[in-house]
Amino acid sequence: MKSCFIFAILAFFPFVCLVTYKNYTSGGLFEILLKQLQSNDCQDLYAEGLSFKNQYSDFNDEYKTELKERVRSIFLSSLYNYYEYAFPKDELNPIDCKGRGPDYGNPSNININDVLGNYSLTLIDSLDSIAVMGTKEQFHQAVQDVIRVVDFDQDSIVQVFESNIRILGSLLSAHLLLTVETGLGNLTLNGYESELLSMAQDLGTRLLQAFDVSPLGLPHPRVNLRDGVPTNWSAENCLAGAGSFLLEFGLLSRLTGDPVYEWKARRATKALWNMRSNGTGLLGNTFDVETGIWNSKLSGLGAGMDSYYEYLLKSFILFGEQGDLDMFEEAYTTIKKYMRRGRTSCLDGIGDHPLYVNVNMDTGTTHSAWIDALQASFPGVQVLYGDVDEAICQHAVYHAIWRKYGLMPERYNWQLKTPEILFYPLRPEFVESTYLLYQATKHPYYLHVGKEILWSLEQYAKCNCGYCTVHNIIDRTLEDRMESFFLSETCKYLYLLFDENHALNHNAEKFIFTTEGHVIPVMDLPPVVPLPQILAMLPLDSNDTKTPTQIWPASALNIAFVNEKTNSQRFSERTFGNSRIS
Repeated sequence: MKSCFIFAILAFFPFVCLVTYKNYTSGGLFEILLKQLQSNDCQDLYAEGLSFKNQYSDFNDEYKTELKERVRSIFLSSLYNYYEYAFPKDELNPIDCKGRGPDYGNPSNININDVLGNYSLTLIDSLDSIAVMGTKEQFHQAVQDVIRVVDFDQDSIVQVFESNIRILGSLLSAHLLLTVETGLGNLTLNGYESELLSMAQDLGTRLLQAFDVSPLGLPHPRVNLRDGVPTNWSAENCLAGAGSFLLEFGLLSRLTGDPVYEWKARRATKALWNMRSNGTGLLGNTFDVETGIWNSKLSGLGAGMDSYYEYLLKSFILFGEQGDLDMFEEAYTTIKKYMRRGRTSCLDGIGDHPLYVNVNMDTGTTHSAWIDALQASFPGVQVLYGDVDEAICQHAVYHAIWRKYGLMPERYNWQLKTPEILFYPLRPEFVESTYLLYQATKHPYYLHVGKEILWSLEQYAKCNCGYCTVHNIIDRTLEDRMESFFLSETCKYLYLLFDENHALNHNAEKFIFTTEGHVIPVMDLPPVVPLPQILAMLPLDSNDTKTPTQIWPASALNIAFVNEKTNSQRFSERTFGNSRIS
C-alpha cells in the first residue's frame, strides 16, 4: 500500500510533482530491486560482504556531515589547484598541473576546441557551486575574477550548445544569486552592477549568430566568438545540441527585456518538434541544419538527445509555458511506447528488467544494443515529472552497472553485458538522478549509492592536483583532464545529497537545475512581447503539409519576439506542502 503526497509545481497545475512513499523506509520496492541486482549476472555487485540489512541503514547526522565535508574538500582543493596552476586558462590538467586552453594549432580537435574558448571555463562553470559549497567571500572573489579577466571577444570556434550550458547558464545563475533573495543567505556584493548579466548578453548575442543562417531557424553547431558562423564547417547538429536553449536564452530575454534570445530558442525547439517521424512521432539524433534532413535516425535518451526532453519539462517549470509541457507529455508517451523494453512491471511478471533502448525513429524497432552514461540522467527527469516508480526502476539499472565496475562506462552493451566504451570523464548524470531520487523518497539506499560514488572518485580518480578522467574503467588508467562539469555538477549533486540542511534542499521547490547543474530560482519573471502571427506560421504537428522551408519565411527570420503566453500568468503564491521538488 503506497501513501503519496503530490504537490504542484504551479498552484494551478497538478502534474509535475514528487511523490513520497512512506513504506520505502521499511522495505518494499528498494529491497526487492536490490535483491534482483544481487542475483544472476550481478552477483559480484555486493562483494564487499555487507549484510543485506546494512545496505539500507540510515546514516546518522555525524556521518552525513563527514561525507559532505569530504565532497567539499574534493571541490575546494580542485578549485584551489585550478587557481594555482591554470587560471585564467580554461581547464586544469590534473596530472601535470598545468593549464589548458584551445588547441589553436589544430582547429579540427573538436574534443578540446568545442568546449574551451579561452574564457576561463572552469571558473565560470563553477560559480554557483562555489556559492553552494564555499564561503560568501570565495564566491565574491570568483565573481570579481570573472568580471576582471574574462572577455568573449575571442578568435575561438566553440560549440554553441556547450558555451550555452556551461558559460551562459552559469553567468545567469551567479547573477541571480547575487541579486535575488534565494534563501541561500545574503550573497549581495557591494559595487556589483550586473556585470555578469552584461557578459551573459554579450555572449548570448555572439551565440545568436548560429541561429541566423539556417532557413529553418536551427542553430549551426559552432560559432567563432568573434566572426560568427565559420565557413566550410559541418552543418550537422544533434537534437540536444540544437534544442537545449530554452532555459538560458529564455532567462536572458526576461532579465534583459530583449525577447530575441527566447524567440530564437523557441523557434528552434519547435522546428525540431516538427521534424518528428510521421509514423511514430519519434525524433532522431543528428541532422543537417540547412535542410532539416536526419542524418542519424537513432532515437534514444542518451548522448545527442537527452537534454531536449529535459528542457521541455524544465522550461515549463521555470516559465509556465503550457506548450512546453504539452510537447514533453506527448514525447514521454511516445518514448515509453517505443523505447521501453522488458516487462510492464518493474518487479513482477515474466520478462526482463525494464530498460529504455535506442530505436529507429521511423519504425520503433531496436537500433542498437547499448546505453550510455548520459542516459543515466533520465530517471531525474522522471522524478521531476512525478513518475517516481519508473525512475527508481531505471536508476537501478545504472547502479548495477556502477557496482559491477566501480565506475560508469561511457557506453554499455546491455545484450552482451559488457562495456563498449571504457572511459569515465567524471560525468554527473548518475549522481544527479541519485540526488533527485533521494529528495523524492528520502530512502537511505540513495545515501549508500552516493557513498559508493564518493569512494570510487577518491579511490580511482584522484591524481596530482585534481581529479582525472578515468581512461579505462577496467585497468583504471587515467587521462590528464578534469572537465568543468566535475565541479559544476558532479561535486554539487554529491554534496547536496549528504547536506540535508542545505537551503537548496529545504526550499527545493523554489529552484531548478539547468542541464549543467546551474541553480536557477523559480520566480516571477517579466513577460515577453507576444507575436501571435509568428506562432501561426508554425505547423501544428509532424503531419502538416508545409515543407521545412515554408515554416519560417525569410521575412520572419529577424523578428525578435516570442510567444504570447508569459510568466505573468503564473500565481505569485504557490503551496507545496512538505514535498521537496528540485
